[in-house]
Parts: sequence; structure tokens; C-alpha cells
Amino acid sequence: MSTVTALKPVSWQRMAEGIESVKNRLDRAAAALQAAGVEYAVVGGNAVAAWVSRVDAAAARNTRDVDILLRRADMDRARAALEAAGFVHRRVASLGKAAAMDVFLDGPDAKVRDAIHILWAGEKAVPDAIEATPQLGITEPGDGFELIPLEDLVRMKLTSFRDKDRMHLRDLLSVGLLDETWPARFPGVLAERLQMILDDPDG
Repeated sequence: MSTVTALKPVSWQRMAEGIESVKNRLDRAAAALQAAGVEYAVVGGNAVAAWVSRVDAAAARNTRDVDILLRRADMDRARAALEAAGFVHRRVASLGKAAAMDVFLDGPDAKVRDAIHILWAGEKAVPDAIEATPQLGITEPGDGFELIPLEDLVRMKLTSFRDKDRMHLRDLLSVGLLDETWPARFPGVLAERLQMILDDPDG
């Protein structure tokens, strides 16, 4: 038995509100962590968009995900800072992942899609990941937030290598942030994966 999804009217305002809510969530989380002296880096789709926009703002892709890289040793301070900013900590099951992940919902009644997703520096995001996530080190200062360095971001995307990761790598390639010299920066399978992207830039 099929169900019909109720559709609201097409609205530029609704689309803009969706984008603005993601930006607001990221800005609030970044401000809370910075005020508490907690080191972090924005990663994931928003990090890709930030890097792409440094070359061509029109090529930046919107994303609903707000992913932040933290040190596990800073969890207590990060949790206190984010909860003071109105976020609610939860451990939730993640589709396709063996372990639960830490998220901070944007309020007690928010959905998981309206959350800050935490990745732990120097740890594997999933047990069978090829590599651990990068260590937190020098970050790129953004407009109100700290951005993961490009090479670390590319390494994370090559490690995950899901459909959206391949799309993000092609976004970086399309604006010239990646080229034929980049595979040499990575070992084995990661280099092979990047070469696949370079060989098939249109997917």
C-alpha cells in the first residue's frame, strides 16, 4: 500500500529558510565552542561548500548537514557549551553504521536532520573505515567558524567515499582545487579513489 506525501506550495522563501536554518545552526555551534575555548573544525558538506565558494560562490552546493570535528577529550566542555546554546545531546543509531553517533539536536523537539553531527578526531568514523579521521591541528579561519584544511577534508571524503562524498570531490575538482598532482598525497586505496574521480569528473 503506497502513501502520498503531502506537498506544500513551491516557495523561494521556504528554500531560503532551509538554507538559513543550517547557517544559523553552524554559526551558533561555532560561537559556543569558540567562547568555551574548545578547538574544533567544520567538516563535511559545509566545509566543501566553504572551500568551493573561495573560488566560485555560484558552484557551492547547499547541504543540511552540520558536521563538526572534535577531540573526544573535549567532549564534556563541548557538551556544556553546546547545551548552553540550546542544543540537546543524543546518542543515535546511524544508518549503515555499526556504532551510535553523537549528535546535538537543535532543541528538544528537533529531528536528527536538524542537528550538529560530531566526528571524533583521530578515530575511525565506522569500524571498517580505511583510515581514522584527521587529528585537529591548524584550521582555516572562516567567517565566524574554523574550517578544516583542504587536504584533511579531501582525505575524509576519500575515506568515506559514499555517493555524496564522490559528488563533493567532483565539486572540489570542478573549481580547480584538485588536480592530477593530488593522488600522490595519499596512500594506496585513497590515491586510487581520487584517480577515479580525476578520470571521470562528470561521474
